[in-house]
Amino acid sequence: MAVSIRLRREGAKNRPYYKVVVADSRSPREGRFIEIIGTYDPKKPGHNSTLKVDRAEYWIARGAQPSDTVRSLLKKNKKPGVPAPTPAAATPAPAEPEPAPVAPPDTSASTPEAT
Repeated sequence: MAVSIRLRREGAKNRPYYKVVVADSRSPREGRFIEIIGTYDPKKPGHNSTLKVDRAEYWIARGAQPSDTVRSLLKKNKKPGVPAPTPAAATPAPAEPEPAPVAPPDTSASTPEAT
């Protein structure tokens, strides 16, 4: 099954509103979809989209092809300075640190005095 990430049109005439969906590429624009991962309002000025970037990266890692518009929305919604997550199998597990050596206790100060 070829999966794509694309826009699904909602809204009224001359008032478009889109949902970003993961769908089978053979299904129609307003047809069946697998998952809704965001929204996009092209008429709204400024920050006009919401997107679950982690879910989009999950689907892209499994072979989903984003449309050109969705690709640009992903660029806008990614947080700057945060590297893309790598699959768990590719990153080695951190080694456990060795415990610090413990010094023997000083017994001369803790001995009870004879009375």
